[in-house]
Amino acid sequence: PAPRSGAHRGAERRARAAAEMLSSPWARFYSNSCCLCCHVRTGTIILGVWYLIINSVVLLILLSALTDPDQYHLTSAELGGEFEFMDDANMCVATAISLLMILICAMATYGAYKQHAAWIIPFFCYQIFDFALNTLVAISVLIYPSTIQDYLRQLPNNFPYKEEIMSVNPTCLVVIILLFISIILAFKGYLISCVWNCYRYINGRNNSDVLVYITTNDTAV
Repeated sequence: PAPRSGAHRGAERRARAAAEMLSSPWARFYSNSCCLCCHVRTGTIILGVWYLIINSVVLLILLSALTDPDQYHLTSAELGGEFEFMDDANMCVATAISLLMILICAMATYGAYKQHAAWIIPFFCYQIFDFALNTLVAISVLIYPSTIQDYLRQLPNNFPYKEEIMSVNPTCLVVIILLFISIILAFKGYLISCVWNCYRYINGRNNSDVLVYITTNDTAV
């Protein structure tokens, strides 16, 4: 038989690595289905579109605030503190973050739809970063439970249900907040697994397609 080229051997190694990855102990956490029994690729597209809509709405609000600052500008007297709700610098930073998030969500949606695994990586990294931030919040609440009461005292006097929340037993309030954060973390962890499984599915399918192409087009002399 004719010797195979370096490209053929490299593609075979990638396909073999994908097969070994699926046969590893981590494969038990791999699944092609997610919530509502839909495919992980469909779930990633829905998730990307959902995040895209949310960030687009936030961007529209921020742009409206920049064009009409008096409508969204709250003074320190209205907040009952010595700070302002949002200045122009924070508005610009928030607008830039919203634009970046729209780009990341659009890349994830396009990558899942066109089956380009690399386009999903930025959205997956954002999910990991967001999960880490929420975990740090839960740890800080667990280590320093008094910060909740301090935060509630800094809220404006006209904040809804401020007095009712502050009247709750501090221990019960910490337990409720930790339970709420735990539910959020569990949900975010599930979404992370869906996006990760979508990445593995697309990556493994692309490698399998390359291997099948090589096998069917390999000629013998």
